[in-house]
This record gives sequence, C-alpha cells and structure tokens, in this order.
Amino acid sequence: MKIKFLFAFALGISSFYSNAQINNDEVLFTVNNEKVLASEFIRVYNKNLDLVKDESQKDIDNYLDLFVDYKLKLQEAKRLELDKNPEYLREFSNYRRQLAKNFLTDTQVTEALIEEAYDRVSYEVNAGHVLVRLPEDAPAKDTLAAYNEIVKLRESVLNEGFETVKKEVHNGQTIFAENLGWFGGFRMVYPFESAAFNTPKGELSQPFRTRFGYHVVKIFDKRKSRGEVEVAHILISNKTKDSIQKPEDRINDIYSKLQQGESFESLAKQFSDDKSSSSKGGMLSAFSSGQLNSKDFEETAFGLENKGDYSQPVKSEIGWHIIKLIEKKPVGSFDEMKGQLELKVKRDSRSKLINDAFVKKIKNYYQVKDNQEALTYFNNIVTDSFFTRTWKIPETFDKEKSINKIGNKELTYFDFANYLLKAQRKLRNQKPIQAIVKENYDEFIDSNVLRYYEDNLESENEEFANIVNEYRDGLLLFELMESEIWNAAKKDSLGLRAFYDRNQEDYFINERIDALVASSSSEKVIRKTAKMLSEGLSEEEIKETLNKKGKINVIFTSGIMDKNHQALPEGFLFKTSISKIYEHDDSFIVCKVYNILPKEQLTFEGAQGRIITDFQEQKEKSWMQTLRDTYKVVIYEEVLDKIKSQIKS
Repeated sequence: MKIKFLFAFALGISSFYSNAQINNDEVLFTVNNEKVLASEFIRVYNKNLDLVKDESQKDIDNYLDLFVDYKLKLQEAKRLELDKNPEYLREFSNYRRQLAKNFLTDTQVTEALIEEAYDRVSYEVNAGHVLVRLPEDAPAKDTLAAYNEIVKLRESVLNEGFETVKKEVHNGQTIFAENLGWFGGFRMVYPFESAAFNTPKGELSQPFRTRFGYHVVKIFDKRKSRGEVEVAHILISNKTKDSIQKPEDRINDIYSKLQQGESFESLAKQFSDDKSSSSKGGMLSAFSSGQLNSKDFEETAFGLENKGDYSQPVKSEIGWHIIKLIEKKPVGSFDEMKGQLELKVKRDSRSKLINDAFVKKIKNYYQVKDNQEALTYFNNIVTDSFFTRTWKIPETFDKEKSINKIGNKELTYFDFANYLLKAQRKLRNQKPIQAIVKENYDEFIDSNVLRYYEDNLESENEEFANIVNEYRDGLLLFELMESEIWNAAKKDSLGLRAFYDRNQEDYFINERIDALVASSSSEKVIRKTAKMLSEGLSEEEIKETLNKKGKINVIFTSGIMDKNHQALPEGFLFKTSISKIYEHDDSFIVCKVYNILPKEQLTFEGAQGRIITDFQEQKEKSWMQTLRDTYKVVIYEEVLDKIKSQIKS
C-alpha cells in the first residue's frame, strides 16, 4: 500500500523515472527559507505530464500550487519528526537496499551475456566429455595432478579417438567419459556451456575447469534449436504390479484402443503408471533437447508433427510409452525472450562475470589499486596457526596504517586483520599463506568498494537519487496523512456526526428500479422477447423458447438498478411497464420494470464510508490552510516566468 501510494495523493505523481536532465538550478520558491530548485519542479512536471488525467493540473500555476502543498507537508512531517520514526526508517532502508541492487550492475556486460544466452538457446550441440573429478577446494598438489591427468587424456582422445578412450578410462568415480547427447543454453554449468559452444564442430576443446573438476569436451555436431515440445504420455512401467500381462503386451493393447477411437486422456487416467501425470491425462511439462534422461522418448516426441498425433509404443529405460503431441514451442524472438533470459543470467553462475566487471569498473573509478607493501607485510605476519584457526594479530601491529582508500573512506591494516581473523574460521583447506592472504585481500577490498559505492549511490547516480528521494518523501507523507488526517478523521466520531448533520442532503440513494433486462445481438430476437414479456411469460419460459440447441440468443439481468447500471442504456426512462427497444453496447435490449424505488435519504450508518471520505477531504483543506499560514512561502515570479517560457518552447 505504502509503496504504491508514494506522494501521488499530493501531486498525481507516479514513480516512473524520466531521463530529461534540467540544468536550471535557480530557486523557484522557498518554504521557511528552505530552497526548492526550478530544476526539480521542471523534472517532476515533465515526468508526469502525460500521466496526469486532470487537465487543470497540466496548468503550470495549478501544478505549482500542488507542488507547494507537497513541500509544506514535508516540512510539517519533519517538524513532527516522523522521519525519525523507527518503522519509517526500517521500511525506507529496506526499499533503498532493494532498489540499489538494480544499480550495482554492469549493464554492458549484462546485455552482452543476454545476447550470448539468446545465441546459445537458439542452437544445440551434440557433445561428449572427459572429466577428471576434483573438489572445488582441492589443495594445489591435487589440482596440479588433476590438470596433468586431463592433459594426458586429451592427447589420448586426439590420438586414439573419443570412443576408444571412453571405453578405456571411464570408471564413474574419479574419471568420467560420456556421450552427453544434444543440449542447448543453460543446460550445463556456464564454463562447460562456453567450452561446448566455443569449440568448433568436430574438434576437442582445451582443458577447462568447473566445480566438478577438469574437462575436455568433444563436439560431434551442431544444429539450430528445436525449441521445446509439450506432450502427454501413457507409461506402462517395467515394474508394473497392476497386471499379469507383460508391459509390452499391455501397451500394445492400449495402443489398439487408441486406434479404435478411444480417448488418450481417458486411457492415461485409467492405465498409465506415471501417477504424477495420469490424473492430468498424461500431460508433461514442456522440455527441450537434453532435458530428459531418455534419448528415445525425446526423439519420438520431437518427431511427432501435428497436434494430437500420437506415437507407436516406444521403449525407454523405465518402461513403454505412447506419446501424444500437445504443442511445439519454437525459440522466440530476442525481444520476446529478453526478459526471461535476463532473469536466468542473473541467477546463473555467469552473474559473477557481471559482478566482477562492475567491481572492476568502480575500483577504477575510485582509483583503488593493490597495496603490494601491505600484502608483503601480511604474508609475513600470517602464520601456519591460521590453519588451526588460532592465528592472532601480533602485539606489535600498526593498527592505524592505511591499507587502501576508497573515496573518503580509509581502510586500515587493523580492518583487514580483523577480516582475516573471521576468515580463518571459514577455512576449508590448506593453501599457501600467500594465496590465502591475496584471496582474502581481494574479497576485503571488493566488498568494501561495493559497500562504499552503495552507501554513496545518491551522489554517484542522479537517477537513483531521484527515485530514492521521491520514495523517501512519499513514504513520509503517507505517515503524515495517516496520522494527521485519515486516522484522525476516522476516530473523530463527534466531528463525523456533526459533519453528517450539516450535509445530510448530500447523502442519499438515487431513484432505482426493480427490473428484468433482456439483451440480444439480434433485434428480431429481442422483439420476440418483448412480446413474450408483455404476454406475461417468465424469464425461464422465454429462455426455453429462444435459447435452443446450445445457442444462447438472449441473456437476462435482473435486480435493483439505478440509472448508471451497466445493463441500462443512457437516458433510460423509469416507468413501470415494458420499455421500448434500445440499442445498447452493440446489442438490443428491452426492460420490464416491476417497481420504481424513490430517492432515499441515507442514514449516518448507511453513508459512513462516504462521510469519512468527505470529512477527511474537508479536514485536509482546513489543515492545508493552517500550514500555509504557519510556513512562509516565497515564490520567485521571474523564475516562474522563465519556466513557463521553457516548457512552452
């Protein structure tokens, strides 16, 4: 509620950002000597011009009045110290943190990765690989041994061929050599995907590392993506207990029933052993190449041509299937897929490339470079006790010495030493001291660079500053209006009653009718309906006569209606009779009015919702006048004239 509200109630302003940049920083007006710049007014005015529905608000003078009211309310909110309310500060902090994520990214790298991802989901590769397993945190000795092993295996593949090496070395534990079949983008971990798509058809990649170990990948073929296919299936499992028949005989019997015209959906519900899909008529989620474990099932599914076609029985590792084509979904255009690809890229391991590129950019911006002297110093003071998590900062330690500077923030040796103290608790494997120090130094600097940039985003990014300021002020005004007007008005029972007593004539129910309205696209049908109504036939009797063979020729609406009811045409005459035939919303209508209900005074209880709204509005007007009397507003007319000229031109 609060996010949507912002300060739209004060100005009719949305939270969308405009790229228009205003250079005019002259003061347009002051509120108690607080300056409001012309550039802010012009930016907000231009940003919301097309969104304002009230034409009067497009008038600059009228819009200025609203803007002044907005600034008056902000002054009052700050006087009441609503901006120091813990709940307000917490909600604003949460919003700012979420918004900042959109600005802590490298858009160029993101765009490049999205384009790369689209290329990769548009094609598929058929590949095999050899993998030497290696834990991510393996020590240097094991890492070197695994690398040397994959280099040897690559030479073997080049000399003997992939299939030969696969048979010789695959043990399913430390070394894997496998055919992977066809796959497209996002089907493998990113380093593997990149190696597969960047290696030409028929060639063998250089060794590369993933979180699983060292690989080489052999590319057998490449083709355009087949997209996704959605199918339903009937499965007779190899382990079925529901029949004494052999699975193959049972699936053939079901296939015969299909050929005799029985419903695929019905047969799936009755006989399929896939209990997760049988209740849905055998429906499966859409899948692409390489997504299933069964090559035969996949190829059969993609081989079906027309919606509704079904396959002959096909065998997989788990049993026998009959597969029915529901829909083929080709790869969409770049514009159609861009949004979902961006989400995938940011959730995928390739998002680290975006983060690394962004960190590099802001390190260059703040001119942050490695402190080699500090690295040498810490290489000397960090001892093997780090591996037993007992390392401590030496007593003779220059705590205040600067290790780096980010903008106006100094990072000291002591800051990094404390970072190392915490890091030793998370140590998972032994590495050389120099590697540990450098790895933690990089993480320490990168995290501080990011944090400093995020903390200072308002001064670094005008777009972010504008959005944050608008949200901050809008949230503050919400708190103000809630406490000073909305809740105050609701709780003022005596004031509400007195307001009602003074304005009773404004609260009534307009004249209404108790009626039956018949509607049809055919004038001939509605004339028949009018005749039947005049003869005293009921709604049900008319429908039985005119709505035949499943065709609905006339629809009825009945009940209490006022002149604005959607079933009634404009200018409808309230009269207890059968009406004339009207044209209304591309249809013809006739109305039988049973009774006319006269205009009726609403009680206080019956009109309470409207009374509260009107009372709040009156209370706000009175309150705004008090604010204008309390706070001194000075408008600089010559600047206002310049704004009018600039906007009109």
